[in-house]
Amino acid sequence: MDVLQILLIVGAVAYVVARRFAGQPLVAKDVYVPPVILAGIGVHGLAGIDLSALDAGWLAVTTVLGVGFGALRAGTTVVYRRDGVLWQRYTWKTLVVWVVTFVMSFGVGALAVATGMHAEARSVPLSIGVGLLGEALVILLRSRAAGVPFAPGRR
Repeated sequence: MDVLQILLIVGAVAYVVARRFAGQPLVAKDVYVPPVILAGIGVHGLAGIDLSALDAGWLAVTTVLGVGFGALRAGTTVVYRRDGVLWQRYTWKTLVVWVVTFVMSFGVGALAVATGMHAEARSVPLSIGVGLLGEALVILLRSRAAGVPFAPGRR
């Protein structure tokens, strides 16, 4: 993955995070589509790499950590009813979890490479995608429990 792709992904994530701090209606496709696309890009990027068992093991560990931190992050968000639909707003706790997630991801990735994982097997899109997927799954559960519909999508 080249620097431009990483910058585009990081920019897109920063945009989403900034919007969520301001508070926004929960539109189902905005919650569920980005994680699937990013995870798909990550898996596609790994398809051309001859992964070792060690690579696969570290990918499994980082995937579980990503989903877990995403779920934790979703637990720090405020999900509320506004204008008859669900809204979401990140809190300062959410920012703390984002920072911890980044630090842990960097640390675990460095440990993985230091213990023999091929550096090209580390996938930024997959990592971000599974984290957002963990967040989306908890948001799904919280939205179902609230009994309030998602906001309609933009046209």
